[in-house]
Amino acid sequence: MRSAKVAIVKGQSPKLMVKRSLELIGANELVASKDRVLIKPNYICAKHPSTGVTTDSEVVEALIEFLKERGCREITVGDGGSGDTDRVFDVVGIRQVAARHGVRLVDLNGDERVEVSVPNALALHKVSIAKTVLESTCIINVPKLKVHHMALVTLCIKNLMGAVLPKSIIHSQLDERLADLASLIRPRFNLIDGIIGSELDEEDGKPVRMDLLISGRDIVATDAVGSAVMGIDPKRVRYLSLAEGKGVGTGDLTKIEILGRPIEKVKKRFRLPDAFEQAS
Repeated sequence: MRSAKVAIVKGQSPKLMVKRSLELIGANELVASKDRVLIKPNYICAKHPSTGVTTDSEVVEALIEFLKERGCREITVGDGGSGDTDRVFDVVGIRQVAARHGVRLVDLNGDERVEVSVPNALALHKVSIAKTVLESTCIINVPKLKVHHMALVTLCIKNLMGAVLPKSIIHSQLDERLADLASLIRPRFNLIDGIIGSELDEEDGKPVRMDLLISGRDIVATDAVGSAVMGIDPKRVRYLSLAEGKGVGTGDLTKIEILGRPIEKVKKRFRLPDAFEQAS
């Protein structure tokens, strides 16, 4: 029996693709008008979404419109990048989107920190999380489709690092701590922006045109499918198996029902960072 569902949508219109993705995963039943919603994109550095590095603002805007249609009034877009997040907001064009729709835009790096204990931790026993994240009743996780020089891929689980202060605490025992973080922060659903992905590196890689969105409720399953779409066996992504072991979700492709386009019809082998390319 397949225990998770992940949707793959291909197209040319980000807004229509978001709409179809949300229909396939039944997102209407996942959001209530009373929710305090945080949309968490990947705004790691000041590079335009066309580089494959940052989340497309059209995808975020489509999510805002979906939430407003559901009657949501408390909507925040927030991330904490590796550099000047405020500048990233301008480069990716999200500041204008937030202003147009009257939603809050928050640099999580400047947010109040709240120290949280992680139950049954593998390595991350305590961590400081941005207060906005903890006060949100519904988190929508919107990462980019990318490889990573340390973790092999950076998708939904890795994107949760934007909520952590300081981020350097995650880099030691990276896989274990990512699994711990995934057990602590539980997005309501995840939507990987694969319109343009990034191969070779997460910040300085090469853009790969894919015209895809990958969505799912199960964060581990969504990452497993995202990995497979980049031609990477999810079993190579160690933090996925660790997160699965902690009961966060399933990373076994044989247990995931693929909605929309099949993996085999859309996948493209991304070039990996040198350390992983040599090991493959």
